[in-house]
Amino acid sequence: MTQVHAIVWLDHREARIVEFSMGKSDAFEVHSHAAERRIHHKANTMGAGKAADSHPFFDEVAEALAETREVLVAGPGNAKTAFRTYVDDHHPDLARRIVGVETLDHPTDRELLAHARKYFTAVDHLGLT
Repeated sequence: MTQVHAIVWLDHREARIVEFSMGKSDAFEVHSHAAERRIHHKANTMGAGKAADSHPFFDEVAEALAETREVLVAGPGNAKTAFRTYVDDHHPDLARRIVGVETLDHPTDRELLAHARKYFTAVDHLGLT
């Protein structure tokens, strides 16, 4: 069964997705296949010292959210906004179903679900979708 709401927490290495409806929830992960390495910025060197966005990874996350009615995107750094921008350009159907983008550090799945339930209760109450 397709769930009504989902929160996706992502960084450049993984996406944790929690889909839920009234009493049921499902959690799963999508991992980036890009080479995992830490990038450190060094003074007097070229480049920004940031991990590159992985479009195949973003496509996999978008596919995992293909049937969810409303999506909240969260994460600790720039990956969440890069994902949103990519979805706007390459997955317009999903882009219309994203109801928000929030900064959220490294929650457990239980904390992620609790945050999403609270967020969507407010969204549903205000009629923002």
